[in-house]
Amino acid sequence: MAAARVLANATTTTTAAAASCFLSKTSFLPKHTLPFNSNFISLSRTFPSSRKSFSCKALYIPEVKTKEEGQPETLDYRVFFTDQSGKKVSPWHDIPLHLGDGVFNFIVEIPKETSAKMEVATDELFTPIKQDTKKGKLRYYPYNINWNYGLLPQTWEDPSLANSEVEGAFGDNDPVDVVEIGESDRKIGEILKVKPLAALAMIDEGELDWKIVAISLDDPKASLVNDIDDVEKHFPGTLTAIRDWFRDYKIPDGKPANKFGLGNKPANKDYALKVIEETNKSWANLVKRSIPSGELSLV
Repeated sequence: MAAARVLANATTTTTAAAASCFLSKTSFLPKHTLPFNSNFISLSRTFPSSRKSFSCKALYIPEVKTKEEGQPETLDYRVFFTDQSGKKVSPWHDIPLHLGDGVFNFIVEIPKETSAKMEVATDELFTPIKQDTKKGKLRYYPYNINWNYGLLPQTWEDPSLANSEVEGAFGDNDPVDVVEIGESDRKIGEILKVKPLAALAMIDEGELDWKIVAISLDDPKASLVNDIDDVEKHFPGTLTAIRDWFRDYKIPDGKPANKFGLGNKPANKDYALKVIEETNKSWANLVKRSIPSGELSLV
Protein backbone atom coordinates (compact mmCIF):
# COMPACT_ATOMS: atom_id res chain seq x y z
CA MET A 1 0.00 0.00 0.00
CA ALA A 2 1.33 3.41 -0.91
CA ALA A 3 2.51 5.46 2.03
CA ALA A 4 0.78 8.77 2.67
CA ARG A 5 2.56 11.57 4.48
CA VAL A 6 1.68 15.19 5.18
CA LEU A 7 4.69 17.43 4.77
CA ALA A 8 4.96 19.29 8.04
CA ASN A 9 7.41 21.95 6.87
CA ALA A 10 5.75 25.31 7.34
CA THR A 11 7.04 26.52 4.00
CA THR A 12 4.71 24.15 2.20
CA THR A 13 1.64 26.06 3.33
CA THR A 14 0.22 29.28 2.04
CA THR A 15 -2.51 31.73 3.00
CA ALA A 16 -3.48 34.57 0.68
CA ALA A 17 -6.21 36.99 -0.12
CA ALA A 18 -6.23 37.30 -3.87
CA ALA A 19 -8.26 38.58 -6.78
CA SER A 20 -8.18 35.75 -9.24
CA CYS A 21 -10.15 33.85 -11.88
CA PHE A 22 -11.14 30.29 -11.10
CA LEU A 23 -13.63 27.60 -11.86
CA SER A 24 -15.85 27.24 -8.80
CA LYS A 25 -15.45 23.93 -6.99
CA THR A 26 -17.19 23.36 -3.69
CA SER A 27 -14.35 21.12 -2.55
CA PHE A 28 -12.06 24.13 -2.27
CA LEU A 29 -14.21 27.15 -1.61
CA PRO A 30 -14.22 28.25 2.03
CA LYS A 31 -17.51 28.64 3.83
CA HIS A 32 -16.99 32.37 3.98
CA THR A 33 -15.56 35.00 1.67
CA LEU A 34 -13.89 38.27 2.43
CA PRO A 35 -16.05 41.16 3.60
CA PHE A 36 -17.05 43.44 0.77
CA ASN A 37 -14.13 45.51 -0.41
CA SER A 38 -14.54 48.10 -3.13
CA ASN A 39 -11.05 47.32 -4.39
CA PHE A 40 -12.25 43.93 -5.61
CA ILE A 41 -14.83 43.21 -8.27
CA SER A 42 -16.84 40.00 -8.13
CA LEU A 43 -18.35 38.66 -11.32
CA SER A 44 -20.06 35.35 -11.81
CA ARG A 45 -22.08 33.77 -14.56
CA THR A 46 -22.92 30.27 -15.67
CA PHE A 47 -21.80 29.21 -19.12
CA PRO A 48 -24.14 27.10 -21.25
CA SER A 49 -21.57 24.36 -21.80
CA SER A 50 -21.01 23.78 -18.10
CA ARG A 51 -23.09 23.64 -14.96
CA LYS A 52 -20.20 25.08 -13.00
CA SER A 53 -19.83 28.81 -12.72
CA PHE A 54 -16.77 30.76 -13.76
CA SER A 55 -15.91 33.61 -11.44
CA CYS A 56 -13.41 36.37 -10.92
CA LYS A 57 -13.59 37.41 -7.30
CA ALA A 58 -11.68 38.08 -4.12
CA LEU A 59 -11.51 35.04 -1.92
CA TYR A 60 -9.74 34.05 1.24
CA ILE A 61 -7.62 31.12 0.14
CA PRO A 62 -7.31 28.74 3.11
CA GLU A 63 -4.12 27.07 4.23
CA VAL A 64 -2.84 24.67 1.63
CA LYS A 65 -0.68 21.68 2.51
CA THR A 66 1.11 19.07 0.47
CA LYS A 67 0.56 15.35 0.98
CA GLU A 68 2.85 12.69 -0.45
CA GLU A 69 1.49 9.39 -1.70
CA GLY A 70 3.94 6.64 -2.61
CA GLN A 71 7.70 6.76 -2.37
CA PRO A 72 9.91 9.32 -4.15
CA GLU A 73 11.52 8.17 -7.39
CA THR A 74 8.84 5.56 -8.06
CA LEU A 75 6.15 5.49 -10.75
CA ASP A 76 3.31 5.89 -8.25
CA TYR A 77 4.79 8.83 -6.32
CA ARG A 78 2.49 11.86 -6.18
CA VAL A 79 2.49 15.13 -4.25
CA PHE A 80 -1.11 16.24 -3.73
CA PHE A 81 -2.32 19.57 -2.40
CA THR A 82 -5.04 19.74 0.27
CA ASP A 83 -7.09 22.52 1.85
CA GLN A 84 -7.56 23.01 5.58
CA SER A 85 -10.30 20.38 5.68
CA GLY A 86 -8.02 17.80 4.09
CA LYS A 87 -9.78 17.79 0.72
CA LYS A 88 -7.60 17.59 -2.36
CA VAL A 89 -7.29 20.69 -4.54
CA SER A 90 -5.50 21.38 -7.79
CA PRO A 91 -2.25 23.34 -7.66
CA TRP A 92 -2.85 24.33 -11.28
CA HIS A 93 -6.46 25.46 -11.04
CA ASP A 94 -7.11 26.31 -7.37
CA ILE A 95 -4.01 28.19 -6.25
CA PRO A 96 -4.52 31.84 -7.30
CA LEU A 97 -2.11 33.37 -9.78
CA HIS A 98 -2.35 37.03 -8.83
CA LEU A 99 -1.39 38.43 -5.44
CA GLY A 100 -1.44 42.08 -6.49
CA ASP A 101 1.28 44.69 -7.09
CA GLY A 102 3.00 42.55 -9.71
CA VAL A 103 3.45 39.60 -7.37
CA PHE A 104 2.40 36.06 -8.29
CA ASN A 105 2.20 32.64 -6.72
CA PHE A 106 4.80 30.17 -7.97
CA ILE A 107 4.68 26.43 -7.26
CA VAL A 108 7.99 24.58 -7.06
CA GLU A 109 8.10 21.35 -9.05
CA ILE A 110 11.87 20.82 -9.27
CA PRO A 111 14.03 22.11 -6.41
CA LYS A 112 17.34 23.75 -7.13
CA GLU A 113 20.30 21.40 -7.61
CA THR A 114 18.19 18.29 -8.29
CA SER A 115 17.70 16.32 -11.50
CA ALA A 116 14.43 14.35 -11.17
CA LYS A 117 12.04 15.77 -13.80
CA MET A 118 9.03 16.55 -11.64
CA GLU A 119 5.91 18.16 -13.09
CA VAL A 120 2.24 18.80 -12.45
CA ALA A 121 0.25 15.93 -13.94
CA THR A 122 -2.14 18.00 -16.03
CA ASP A 123 -4.08 14.93 -17.14
CA GLU A 124 -4.73 13.48 -13.66
CA LEU A 125 -7.48 14.30 -11.15
CA PHE A 126 -6.39 17.21 -8.90
CA THR A 127 -3.22 17.59 -11.02
CA PRO A 128 -0.68 16.38 -8.43
CA ILE A 129 3.06 16.71 -8.93
CA LYS A 130 4.70 13.52 -10.20
CA GLN A 131 7.95 12.48 -11.83
CA ASP A 132 7.70 12.51 -15.60
CA THR A 133 8.15 9.25 -17.48
CA LYS A 134 9.17 8.13 -20.95
CA LYS A 135 8.49 4.61 -22.19
CA GLY A 136 7.55 3.62 -18.66
CA LYS A 137 10.78 4.85 -17.09
CA LEU A 138 11.31 7.78 -14.75
CA ARG A 139 12.90 10.80 -16.37
CA TYR A 140 15.91 12.71 -15.08
CA TYR A 141 17.79 15.67 -16.46
CA PRO A 142 21.35 14.76 -17.48
CA TYR A 143 22.61 17.13 -14.78
CA ASN A 144 21.17 19.14 -11.92
CA ILE A 145 19.09 22.20 -12.63
CA ASN A 146 20.72 25.22 -11.00
CA TRP A 147 17.57 27.11 -10.04
CA ASN A 148 14.18 26.38 -8.52
CA TYR A 149 11.81 25.43 -11.31
CA GLY A 150 8.06 25.15 -11.48
CA LEU A 151 4.85 26.72 -12.72
CA LEU A 152 2.57 29.70 -12.50
CA PRO A 153 -0.89 28.47 -11.51
CA GLN A 154 -3.90 29.47 -13.59
CA THR A 155 -1.84 29.87 -16.77
CA TRP A 156 -1.89 27.76 -19.93
CA GLU A 157 0.04 27.84 -23.20
CA ASP A 158 -2.72 27.24 -25.74
CA PRO A 159 -1.62 24.73 -28.42
CA SER A 160 -4.17 26.17 -30.84
CA LEU A 161 -2.66 29.67 -30.78
CA ALA A 162 0.28 30.62 -32.99
CA ASN A 163 2.47 33.36 -31.56
CA SER A 164 3.34 35.77 -34.36
CA GLU A 165 6.17 37.28 -32.30
CA VAL A 166 7.87 33.91 -31.77
CA GLU A 167 8.14 32.35 -35.24
CA GLY A 168 4.46 31.40 -35.26
CA ALA A 169 5.09 28.71 -32.63
CA PHE A 170 2.08 27.14 -30.91
CA GLY A 171 1.78 26.75 -27.14
CA ASP A 172 2.99 23.54 -25.50
CA ASN A 173 -0.31 22.72 -23.71
CA ASP A 174 1.17 23.25 -20.24
CA PRO A 175 1.14 25.93 -17.53
CA VAL A 176 3.83 28.60 -17.84
CA ASP A 177 7.23 27.63 -16.41
CA VAL A 178 9.16 29.72 -13.91
CA VAL A 179 12.87 29.77 -13.18
CA GLU A 180 13.34 31.21 -9.69
CA ILE A 181 16.87 32.54 -9.22
CA GLY A 182 16.98 33.04 -5.45
CA GLU A 183 19.70 31.56 -3.26
CA SER A 184 17.61 29.00 -1.35
CA ASP A 185 17.00 25.37 -2.31
CA ARG A 186 13.22 24.98 -2.09
CA LYS A 187 10.99 21.92 -1.70
CA ILE A 188 8.63 20.13 -4.08
CA GLY A 189 5.20 21.72 -3.75
CA GLU A 190 6.43 24.81 -1.95
CA ILE A 191 4.44 27.92 -2.85
CA LEU A 192 6.45 31.12 -3.19
CA LYS A 193 5.48 34.72 -3.78
CA VAL A 194 7.58 35.88 -6.73
CA LYS A 195 8.03 38.89 -8.95
CA PRO A 196 8.83 38.38 -12.65
CA LEU A 197 12.01 39.90 -14.02
CA ALA A 198 12.41 38.57 -17.57
CA ALA A 199 11.11 36.04 -20.08
CA LEU A 200 12.75 33.57 -22.45
CA ALA A 201 10.84 32.25 -25.47
CA MET A 202 12.08 28.67 -25.73
CA ILE A 203 10.99 26.66 -28.77
CA ASP A 204 11.02 22.95 -27.96
CA GLU A 205 10.42 20.74 -31.00
CA GLY A 206 8.39 23.52 -32.57
CA GLU A 207 6.32 24.29 -29.46
CA LEU A 208 6.52 27.56 -27.53
CA ASP A 209 7.58 26.92 -23.93
CA TRP A 210 7.92 30.21 -22.05
CA LYS A 211 10.41 30.49 -19.19
CA ILE A 212 9.60 33.33 -16.81
CA VAL A 213 12.65 34.37 -14.78
CA ALA A 214 11.57 35.48 -11.31
CA ILE A 215 12.76 35.86 -7.73
CA SER A 216 11.05 35.00 -4.47
CA LEU A 217 10.16 38.00 -2.34
CA ASP A 218 11.87 36.45 0.69
CA ASP A 219 15.24 36.25 -1.06
CA PRO A 220 17.88 38.63 0.38
CA LYS A 221 18.42 40.23 -3.03
CA ALA A 222 14.73 40.54 -3.95
CA SER A 223 14.59 44.26 -3.20
CA LEU A 224 17.55 44.89 -5.51
CA VAL A 225 16.10 43.34 -8.66
CA ASN A 226 13.01 44.64 -10.42
CA ASP A 227 13.75 44.20 -14.13
CA ILE A 228 16.08 42.53 -16.58
CA ASP A 229 18.94 45.03 -16.14
CA ASP A 230 18.95 44.44 -12.39
CA VAL A 231 19.38 40.71 -12.98
CA GLU A 232 22.49 41.37 -15.05
CA LYS A 233 23.82 43.65 -12.32
CA HIS A 234 23.15 41.54 -9.24
CA PHE A 235 23.12 38.05 -10.81
CA PRO A 236 25.71 38.49 -13.58
CA GLY A 237 25.64 35.78 -16.22
CA THR A 238 22.46 34.17 -14.87
CA LEU A 239 20.20 34.92 -17.82
CA THR A 240 22.75 33.52 -20.26
CA ALA A 241 23.24 30.48 -18.04
CA ILE A 242 19.49 29.81 -17.92
CA ARG A 243 19.18 30.09 -21.70
CA ASP A 244 22.17 27.82 -22.29
CA TRP A 245 20.97 25.23 -19.76
CA PHE A 246 17.57 24.89 -21.41
CA ARG A 247 19.10 25.05 -24.88
CA ASP A 248 21.48 22.17 -24.26
CA TYR A 249 19.92 19.76 -21.75
CA LYS A 250 18.57 17.37 -24.41
CA ILE A 251 21.85 17.10 -26.30
CA PRO A 252 23.28 14.28 -24.09
CA ASP A 253 20.26 12.18 -25.13
CA GLY A 254 21.12 12.65 -28.79
CA LYS A 255 18.50 15.29 -29.50
CA PRO A 256 19.12 18.68 -31.12
CA ALA A 257 19.49 21.82 -29.05
CA ASN A 258 16.36 23.79 -28.26
CA LYS A 259 15.89 27.16 -29.93
CA PHE A 260 14.85 30.54 -28.61
CA GLY A 261 12.75 33.22 -30.21
CA LEU A 262 12.88 37.00 -29.73
CA GLY A 263 16.36 37.18 -31.22
CA ASN A 264 17.71 34.51 -28.86
CA LYS A 265 17.60 37.09 -26.05
CA PRO A 266 15.57 37.44 -22.85
CA ALA A 267 12.73 39.95 -22.83
CA ASN A 268 12.19 42.45 -20.02
CA LYS A 269 9.75 42.47 -17.12
CA ASP A 270 6.95 44.19 -19.05
CA TYR A 271 7.10 41.51 -21.70
CA ALA A 272 7.07 38.81 -19.02
CA LEU A 273 3.95 40.38 -17.52
CA LYS A 274 2.33 40.38 -20.96
CA VAL A 275 3.05 36.66 -21.33
CA ILE A 276 1.53 35.98 -17.91
CA GLU A 277 -1.57 38.02 -18.71
CA GLU A 278 -2.10 36.31 -22.08
CA THR A 279 -1.62 32.80 -20.70
CA ASN A 280 -3.91 33.53 -17.76
CA LYS A 281 -6.62 34.48 -20.27
CA SER A 282 -5.97 31.27 -22.18
CA TRP A 283 -6.36 29.30 -18.95
CA ALA A 284 -9.63 31.12 -18.23
CA ASN A 285 -10.94 30.14 -21.66
CA LEU A 286 -9.87 26.57 -20.99
CA VAL A 287 -11.73 26.21 -17.70
CA LYS A 288 -14.78 27.97 -19.16
CA ARG A 289 -14.86 25.20 -21.77
CA SER A 290 -14.48 27.81 -24.49
CA ILE A 291 -11.60 25.68 -25.77
CA PRO A 292 -11.60 21.85 -25.94
CA SER A 293 -9.62 20.50 -23.00
CA GLY A 294 -8.68 17.17 -24.57
CA GLU A 295 -7.09 14.95 -21.93
CA LEU A 296 -6.40 17.84 -19.53
CA SER A 297 -7.99 17.62 -16.09
CA LEU A 298 -10.01 20.69 -15.13
CA VAL A 299 -10.50 19.43 -11.56
